[in-house]
Amino acid sequence: MPTRDLSQSLDDAATVYPGDPEVETTPAATHETDGYRVTELRLGTHSGTHLDAPSHTEPDGKSLDEFDVGQFAFDARLVDCSESGARDSIGPEAVPDDADAEMLIFRTGWDDHWGTDRYYDHPYLAPETARKCAESGYHVGIDALNPDPSPSATGAETEAERGVKTEDDSKTESEPDGVPAHHELLGSGLFVLENLTALGDLPAQFELRAYPLALAADGSPVRAVAVW
Repeated sequence: MPTRDLSQSLDDAATVYPGDPEVETTPAATHETDGYRVTELRLGTHSGTHLDAPSHTEPDGKSLDEFDVGQFAFDARLVDCSESGARDSIGPEAVPDDADAEMLIFRTGWDDHWGTDRYYDHPYLAPETARKCAESGYHVGIDALNPDPSPSATGAETEAERGVKTEDDSKTESEPDGVPAHHELLGSGLFVLENLTALGDLPAQFELRAYPLALAADGSPVRAVAVW
């Protein structure tokens, strides 16, 4: 049975959402000094490849400990959006009408920019796209930082690339206005799985296992594994 790790490396170089804690690893004990090795790990609940619980954005949403562990394995359907460009909005037409799946995995190809400023310029789901997913009962995964647009502290070279509105540019401003995709999905009691990688040649249908740490929390890093 083929398997593939879809997780980004959780190390000091991990890209995090602006304002979130950076991932830090520090030796707490060493072979030379203590005869064994222990590493102190500091990170946020939304570091690396991670799962958002409804309580991430919804005050009355469930936390991870309120779900049975079996609910973190999903029949998944790959949705190829790799033609999307920087800060492009993915429209509802991308959502398949007949997906025999529990989770839709949006492949943007933006995992290629992991660890760079360009990673913040990822494509994102239009609010109506997230709404269509929620109404159909689909959890959502994406190989980008966020199903909503991320803040604009990026490596884009021009205002047009960053999406900043100029006199002769019709693009919307790059600073995001809330997290509507999160609210549509998490507000419906669904999960959001972010920072996936290596989606390129997966089959259209597969099982995705994304088990979080046993935390009473709003999210957790996961080891995301595809099985088919």
